[in-house]
Amino acid sequence: VQLQASGGGMVQAGGSLRLSCAASGRTFSNYAMGWFRQAPGKEREFVAAIDWTGGRTNYADSVKGRFTISRDNAKNTVYLQMSSLKPEDTAVYYCALGKTGWGRSAEGGYDYWGQGTQVTVSS
Repeated sequence: VQLQASGGGMVQAGGSLRLSCAASGRTFSNYAMGWFRQAPGKEREFVAAIDWTGGRTNYADSVKGRFTISRDNAKNTVYLQMSSLKPEDTAVYYCALGKTGWGRSAEGGYDYWGQGTQVTVSS
């Protein structure tokens, strides 16, 4: 299984970015997908998850109303649309493939991880 994340970059506060994560090696449409992030000096934290159908999502409180997770099962790709970005959103963002079809907030719910993409938000 391979997960390839892309779309990171540098943006000013208030700006937007869209992250993508392309999956291969497993029947993508059967499994949940998640996004996590790790800021310098901090532990990795949950950002958002989406179930196998795309019909159920959940978000960390810190990103609710600003970030949107979605998936295109025909393209084996999950997206994270990030808007109203804040400097505290600066982190390396990781996508992860779930062990089941249900999106979880715990890292233990995922068994494959992408390499990460850097997001930097300047004030």
